[in-house]
Amino acid sequence: MAEKNQRLEVVTPERKVYSEDVRFVVVPGVVGELGILPDHAPLMSGLKIGVMKVQQEGKTFKMAVSGGFVEVRSSRVTVLADSAERAEQIDRSRAEAAKARAEQRLATKSADVDVLRAEIALQRALNRLKALQ
Repeated sequence: MAEKNQRLEVVTPERKVYSEDVRFVVVPGVVGELGILPDHAPLMSGLKIGVMKVQQEGKTFKMAVSGGFVEVRSSRVTVLADSAERAEQIDRSRAEAAKARAEQRLATKSADVDVLRAEIALQRALNRLKALQ
C-alpha cells in the first residue's frame, strides 16, 4: 500500500516558496513544535522563528521560517510565513555576516539602536545557521 501524502504550500509575501506533496511536516508553533501527518485534525497556529522539517519520499529537508501562521485542513498544510528559505538556498557567509552585524548592534548599547529589531535580526540569522546543520 502506498504511503499517504499531504499537500504542503509555503508562501511568503513575496512568493510561493514550496508547493508539493509530502509525508510529514514539523513546524515551529508559538507553543512548541507541531508534527503534522496526512488526515490531521483541522488546526491553525501562529509560528515563531524556527526550523521547519519536511519529510518527502523518505528524505528530510529543513526550511528556515520566521513568523506567520500555519493552517491544516483536508490533508493540506499551508504555511504563511514572514520569510522562508530552504536550507540549501541559505548562503552561510551572508547568514554569519548578519549574525555579526546584529551582535555588534546589540553590543554598542547606543541610544539610537533599536534593540528589539537587532534581537529579531540576531534570532533570524541564528535560525538560518541552525537550518544548515
